[in-house]
Amino acid sequence: MKKGRRLAAAALGILLFFSLALRSGMTVRAGSSDSLGDLRGGVASLLNPDVTNSTELVNAKAQELNLELWEKEEESVSTLVMANVKSALNVRSEASEEADKVGKLYKDCGGTILDRQNGWTKLQSGNIVGWASDEYLLFGDDALTLANDVGKMIATIDTETLRVRMEPSTDAGIMGFLPKGEIVEVLSKDDENGWVCIDYEGGDGYVSSEYVIVDFLIDSGETMDEIKAREEAEREAKRHVNYGAYTTDVDTTLLLAALIQCEAGGEPYEGQVAVGAVVMNRVRSGAYPDSIHGVIYASGQFTPAMSGKVNRVLESGRIKDSCLQAAQEALSGVSNVGDMTHFRRNNGREGLVIGNHVFY
Repeated sequence: MKKGRRLAAAALGILLFFSLALRSGMTVRAGSSDSLGDLRGGVASLLNPDVTNSTELVNAKAQELNLELWEKEEESVSTLVMANVKSALNVRSEASEEADKVGKLYKDCGGTILDRQNGWTKLQSGNIVGWASDEYLLFGDDALTLANDVGKMIATIDTETLRVRMEPSTDAGIMGFLPKGEIVEVLSKDDENGWVCIDYEGGDGYVSSEYVIVDFLIDSGETMDEIKAREEAEREAKRHVNYGAYTTDVDTTLLLAALIQCEAGGEPYEGQVAVGAVVMNRVRSGAYPDSIHGVIYASGQFTPAMSGKVNRVLESGRIKDSCLQAAQEALSGVSNVGDMTHFRRNNGREGLVIGNHVFY
């Protein structure tokens, strides 16, 4: 493991430890005490960055909280656990394979360690509280590194309508508007000048930090009741979707095109195809739901689906021709990203860079 990644993971672990010492859950948020439990899948919020980017955050917090102390007491202070599975891990009511299932952790999901005994860990992840086998979990540096890798910063709009600017200035042109409750990915923060740079349909947009709530998120699991409710909602959505003469296949194409528009509407066409290919790779991988609808609405995976933006684009009928064509290409089996199943705004990590995104 590279030293820089160990430091990043260690600092993130320290922050997690101190946040958990102050709160009973996994949520730390600036400007609000409300939880994120109403988000799809109960995504957990870990920390609120105080500086411009993740590197500065790691360095500042490592110094502030004494990294040497962390390294000496690593096992005692790390309460983060991450799922180490290709598909899903059963969480049970007792530390036994025979016990009832209370929920599931999926790939890249995390939780808080509550107890450990005889090769089992009692954990909390979202609304799940139960036991999972240590064989399928990551702890310590391994868990912290994965959390740092798969987590992301988001901003929740906290005013009725917020202007998205082309530059960090009230005199800059307006790219669009975001409604209250909309969730967008954060690229950087400038607290001194009061601006947050966000991913706006694949491009850089700027919003006033006064009107957003910033969180760092990792995905959490689902209880059995939540799984049943989600699956029923998916069945209802499929039954009630009505686009006139469109067939079910066209409905699926429109859903994928809407997601592509939300994630990469401002990206070059190759980037739009790549987003569609990621969705299809997940459908085929076995590590994710086996339907496009299931992949797009899976717990915490796609921010626009989580915030309801995908549904709003679908309902509006205003889907760009390029996004529709990209969806059709992806559905036909075209992939310009191989079998990659993840993407995010290019932050320097290793991967295939297309436009403003890195695929991995």
